[in-house]
Amino acid sequence: MTEARGSVLPIYLAADESGSMAPHLDELNHGIRRLGESLLSEPMAAAKVRVSLLGFSDDVIERSHLRDLRTSDLSSRLEARGSTNFAKLFDDLAERIPRDVRELKSEGYAVHRPAVFMLTDGQPNGTDDWAAAHRRLVDRRIMPAAPNIIACGIGDADPHVLGVVATSPEFAFIVDNGVDVGEAVARFSAALTKSVIASGLSLSADAPQLVVERPEGFTMAIDVI
Repeated sequence: MTEARGSVLPIYLAADESGSMAPHLDELNHGIRRLGESLLSEPMAAAKVRVSLLGFSDDVIERSHLRDLRTSDLSSRLEARGSTNFAKLFDDLAERIPRDVRELKSEGYAVHRPAVFMLTDGQPNGTDDWAAAHRRLVDRRIMPAAPNIIACGIGDADPHVLGVVATSPEFAFIVDNGVDVGEAVARFSAALTKSVIASGLSLSADAPQLVVERPEGFTMAIDVI
């Protein structure tokens, strides 16, 4: 029997790599590197999370797989390509997450419900049957490891779509009018870092919960009319 190794929270950073993101991916890549650096100074939090980086456009590329950021970094870079296809992302996660959960359990970990932090700057493309794929992903009756999804939108993202994608109204955020897109990406990255660290610390303190920080300069999508 595998000896219990404690509990972990799988976290997926799902970043829009469509062509319109090209001017902003350097800032996002920088923010993701800072996440890894920040977790090095929070070893108790880092011990409780495993982080994957996914880039999505016309398909999904796994840039980094379930990293323990105490021993490995998120050095793989996001790259602009293609259009914005939500269905590809949701279908990929529906296959990936149960496989990853099995992998972690086989290593002796108790696994908390995964969290997906999704950043997009646009609306799903016209051929994207994303709603059905999304329903399959988040239906806990057919997928016990269905994730919590935090959806953040910049640029031309639709607040209504974000509200549907997010698994709770307080998990959907849209950038405020007038906020520079590059600055919005930086603020998303800062809030992501705080969320990951706070969530990891909650597990290490035996009070497990997913902590989601609202990025500065963002509004809950449900509030936008």
